[in-house]
Amino acid sequence: MSTSSISGLYKLGVAERIATLHELGWLSADDADRLRDGHCVLSVTAADHMIENVVGVFGLPFAIAPNFVVDGRECIVPLVVEEPSIVAGLSAAARKAGANGGFDIQSDESLLIGQIHVTGIADADYAIAALEKEKAGLLKAANAVHPRLLARGGGVRDIELRLFEMPDGKPLLAVHVLVDTCDAMGANLVNTICEAVAPQIAAACEGSVSLRILSNLTDRSLYTARARFTLPDAVRDAIVTANDIALVDPYRAATHNKGIMNGVDAIAIATGNDWRALEAGAHAFAAATGRYCSLTRWSVADDGALLGELTLPLKVGTVGGTLANNPAATLGLALTGARSAAELAGLMAAVGLAQNFAALRALATSGIQSGHMKLHARSLAASAGATGEMLDRVVSKLVDSGEVKDWKAREILSELRGGAGNVADGVAAGKVILLGEHGVVYGRHALAVPIYDAVRVYVTESATLSHDLPDEFVARLFDELGVKNRGWRIDVDSSLPIGKGLGSSASIAVAIARAFNNKLGLGLDDERVNLIAFASEKLAHGTPSGLDNTLATYAKPMLFRSGDSLQYETLTLAAPPSLVVAWGDETGRTSEQVAGVRRRHDRSPAHFAALFDEMDALSRQGAELLRAGDWHELGALMNICHGLLNAIGVSTPQLERMVALARQSGAVGAKLTGAGGGGAIVALCPGNAEQVRDAMRRGGYHALVLDGANTS
Repeated sequence: MSTSSISGLYKLGVAERIATLHELGWLSADDADRLRDGHCVLSVTAADHMIENVVGVFGLPFAIAPNFVVDGRECIVPLVVEEPSIVAGLSAAARKAGANGGFDIQSDESLLIGQIHVTGIADADYAIAALEKEKAGLLKAANAVHPRLLARGGGVRDIELRLFEMPDGKPLLAVHVLVDTCDAMGANLVNTICEAVAPQIAAACEGSVSLRILSNLTDRSLYTARARFTLPDAVRDAIVTANDIALVDPYRAATHNKGIMNGVDAIAIATGNDWRALEAGAHAFAAATGRYCSLTRWSVADDGALLGELTLPLKVGTVGGTLANNPAATLGLALTGARSAAELAGLMAAVGLAQNFAALRALATSGIQSGHMKLHARSLAASAGATGEMLDRVVSKLVDSGEVKDWKAREILSELRGGAGNVADGVAAGKVILLGEHGVVYGRHALAVPIYDAVRVYVTESATLSHDLPDEFVARLFDELGVKNRGWRIDVDSSLPIGKGLGSSASIAVAIARAFNNKLGLGLDDERVNLIAFASEKLAHGTPSGLDNTLATYAKPMLFRSGDSLQYETLTLAAPPSLVVAWGDETGRTSEQVAGVRRRHDRSPAHFAALFDEMDALSRQGAELLRAGDWHELGALMNICHGLLNAIGVSTPQLERMVALARQSGAVGAKLTGAGGGGAIVALCPGNAEQVRDAMRRGGYHALVLDGANTS
C-alpha cells in the first residue's frame, strides 16, 4: 500500500479525490468506478431486506481522513459523518502524530461476553459450586453450538461467575460466557450459545434463567492507543489541564468522551459496525471505577512531548452482519486495509485518540467554535457560488463579520464581484453548447450560447508573481501578451466549475488578456484577444475547435464552425432561452475526450462522418429555432444530439441520470454539454427553469439557471 500522507486533499473535487486514491493504490479501478457512478450507495431493495417498513434510504457524507500511521502501517480512515470539523481535525491530528511515529496499539485479548442471568436461587454458594463442577461440560456443550467457529480458531474460552444482590435482597447469579468470535462481531453467535446452554445452567444451580444475551460492555476486548505530539509548552499544558478537568467533572467528561466517539462512530458506520454498541460500551467503561470520567489520559513526557493514551472496549467485525448487503460498508472496510477485526479495532482506537487530541487542541488554542465557524463559512461561501481565490476571500470576510450566515455570504460575494470600487480589470463569458460538440472539431457546425460575465479577473502589481493557476498556462499568456514584468497578483473570480465543459479555461484566458490590456494599455482588439486565448487553449486541450475562446471573447449566441480560419455567425434572438446547467462530481478532461473520439473515429471513419453530418444538420436547424424562440422544437433537437453524443462514446452513467432527471422534471430538452466523460448537462426549460433547477439540486447535483444575462 502507498503512503497515507496526502496533502491538499480537501482542495480537490470529489472526482479528483477518487482519482488520487486510485493512483496511490487505496482504491481499485472497480471501486473507483463504483464511487464515481454512485454504485456504492445502499439500494432501497437491499435496505428493505435489512429492516421493516422501509420507504427510502437516508444519505450521509462518506469521507476519508488521510495521514494515519498505526503500528507502523499506513492507513486511510473512511468516515461517515456530517460534521466537517471531524474530518479536518482527524487529518491534522494524524499528521502531527505521524511526525512522532504515529499511533501504537496494545490489546491482550478480544472476547465477547455472553450473559446468562439466573434468579430464584435458594443457595448461592451451592449454585456457584455446582456450576464450577459442571464447567467442563458446559464449555463442551457451548463449543458444540458453532463447530465451524472452533475450527477457525475461535470458540468459548471460559465461563466466569458474578454474584449480585437484587433490590429485594435475593441473589442474582450472572454467568459470563467468554467467546472468541474471530473476525466477526459475533452478537448472533454469542446469543445462540447463551440460548443453548441456559437450560443446563439453570438445572445445575437449581434456579431460573431470566436473561440470556450478550453484553455491550466488552471489557474483555480492550484496545489501548498511544501517541506522542510535539507542541508549544502552553498548548501542551492546556491540553493536560483540560483532560484533568474531565477526570474529575462528569459533566465535562460526557462532552469530552462524546468527542472521542465522534471519530469512532464515524469509522464504525463506514465499515458496517454497530456504533450504538460501541457507544454503550465506551460510556459504561468510562464509569467502571464508580465515577464517570475521561476515557483518555494526557501527560507530559520527560523530554517535554505530550503523551496521549486511550483505552476503549472495542468488539468489532470484518465479516458477517450487513457487510455483504451494504456496498458502502464493504468499500469502507477495504479502504482501511485492515486484515483482521483486531487491526480494525486498533485503528478505531487510534481514531478516537486523534479526535480527542484535535478537540482539546482547538479548545486550548483559538477555541473549538472558531474552527467550526471557519469550516461552516467555507461551506456557505461555496454554496453562494464563490470559487478559487474568491472562495478564500469570502470565507475570511465572512468569519470577520461575525455573521456566518448564508445571506451574508451572498452579500459579501456580491460586493467582491461588483461592489463600488471593485470593478474587474477583465471580464469574459462562459459557454454552453446546445448542439454539435465534437463534430465541431471535424469541421461541422456547433450552436452555443454565452454565460455572461462568468469570469472576472483582478490584477495588481506585486513583488512576486502570485496566482492560483497552472504555471505553464500563465507563462503562455504572458508570452502572447508580451508581458515581461512577472511581478503581478492575479485574482480570478469564476462562477464556472472547472472541468465541466463550460469553457472555464478559455474564459479565464480571455479575462486575463483583457485585464492586462486595460492595465498596461496594450491596444488589443477582440480579434487579438481571441487569438491569444486560442493559443492558451491549445496548451490546455491539444486540438481545440476555437469555439470556447471565441464565445468567451464575443459573448454572443453563435453558430460556429472551425476550419483553416474561425467561422462564426452571431445570432440575434427574439428572446433568450431559459436554460438550466447542472453538474455532478465527475470531471471530464477535454483533451482526453477529444483524443478518445479521435481514436474511435479513425477506426470507423465512415460511421463517425455520418454521425457528425447529423450533428451539423441539427446545429444549423437549431440556429433558426433559437432565433425564433421555438423552444419545444429546439429541445427535441437537443435530445437527438444527446443520443448522438452517447453513440460516439462521451456520455457516462451519471450524465445519463442527470439528463433523465432533467427531462422528468419538465425540461423540453436535455443533453450533455461540452466534451463529456463527466462534466455538465444543459436543459431547456421554458417557463419552469427554477422547478428543474430545484429538482436537480434535490437529486444531489449542482445547478444554476441561465436566463438572459442572469444566473441563479
